[in-house]
Amino acid sequence: MSTKKPDTAPLSLTEKIGYGLGDMASNFYMGFFGIFLLIYYTDVYGISPAAAGTMFLVTKVVDAVTDPAMGLIADRTSTKWGKYRPYLLWMAIPYALLGYLLFLGPDFGETGKLVFAYVSYSLVMLAYTAINVPYSALLAVIHPKSAEREKATQWRFIFASLGTIVVGATAKPLVDTFGGGNELLGYRLTIILFAVLSVALFWSVFFLTRERVAPKREGGSIGRDFSVLFQNVSWIVLAISGILIVVGLIARISSATFYLKYYVPSGEQSGLWWMDRTSLLITLGFVGQLFGAMLTPTFLKVFDKRQLMIFMAILNASLLVGCYFVPPSWYWTVTTFHVASIFTFGVMITLLFAMYTDCAEYGEWKSGVNSAGLTVSASMFSLKFGSAFGSAVPAFILAGFGFVANEVQTPESIKGIRIMFNFVPAIFFFAAGLLMTLYKLNGATVKEMEQAMLQRRSEAQSV
Repeated sequence: MSTKKPDTAPLSLTEKIGYGLGDMASNFYMGFFGIFLLIYYTDVYGISPAAAGTMFLVTKVVDAVTDPAMGLIADRTSTKWGKYRPYLLWMAIPYALLGYLLFLGPDFGETGKLVFAYVSYSLVMLAYTAINVPYSALLAVIHPKSAEREKATQWRFIFASLGTIVVGATAKPLVDTFGGGNELLGYRLTIILFAVLSVALFWSVFFLTRERVAPKREGGSIGRDFSVLFQNVSWIVLAISGILIVVGLIARISSATFYLKYYVPSGEQSGLWWMDRTSLLITLGFVGQLFGAMLTPTFLKVFDKRQLMIFMAILNASLLVGCYFVPPSWYWTVTTFHVASIFTFGVMITLLFAMYTDCAEYGEWKSGVNSAGLTVSASMFSLKFGSAFGSAVPAFILAGFGFVANEVQTPESIKGIRIMFNFVPAIFFFAAGLLMTLYKLNGATVKEMEQAMLQRRSEAQSV
């Protein structure tokens, strides 16, 4: 008789770093898209803001099907490498190639450009789904203890922040250097560099991590899996809150380039080292996110996850409202407000993914059904929808306030840029904070769940 128990030894530093590298790889693309894709479409590729905003939203119809489907596929995968890790090996190169396609920029005429944007954006998001859903679900099986998963989550978002810092600090200078005055060429060559780095990092995750929790292979009813998911009230609250938080962030960072280019007179001036003031503000913001992720465990010694999420969301909204009233000539004051705002996001996004895995385990605890892949994939869809909506809202605001690319803006369009940079994200962060008051998984419940699941898994592995 085998009495093998689940491996509860702490995660090594190597494995925590290894897991974190995956979100650095993701943010070499998603950070790049979040900051630069809208202004690339409007100011470089020549797509109207309204058309770009519509495209961001319409393409999410595909994700509504592919994200849960990928979760179901991953939950039913069984290989010598585990359920989720193999996809990091298999999908890295397609993900890299399709990211390059997005910025290929063929001159097809107005309609042809829009069709190309729809197709290329849909394909790269499909590849992102195929690699990032399993990567995120890996967190649920990397360790049976919530505390160790929280540590892995912290490292994940430390490296996510480092990835966006690298993008913020280098992308615009690289575009300028590689393009030599040709922005389209500059974007194309810059994304090749980030594509190669992303492949190397995803493969590193594959080799440096392992799956300690081995739930039974799922082959049951898909309807049953969805039923378990939608009976999990805390997951529903968290998924909607995640949408609101990501809309707030992406609305803020995708507006930053417009705010600095058209409203703040010093945006193009030299900032620090090779960065102009636009790149510097973006970079310092993500340094704030890094410190937010690093300090989250310290905050959790004082606050419950739910309490901390609510506090940071309301604080973020307050900072953004305050930033609206800062004069454009006060660059460093704007930067200070921005860094503080993104710091709070660093705490929230770290909490969000730790809480997603708590919700996945809660669903298994109550139902006996492992659906970590579906839970995480549905959560990922909510975040991708939030990202798309967060890019679409500023695009529609630009169109509504009469924005014209590469021209001196009217007072009305400047007003729109200020609103989309400050008030719009503030509304979404405030709404997320209010909604999180309905989240039910407190520290005592998580501890009880963890102990029960350890016992259940120990019994299941006794033959």
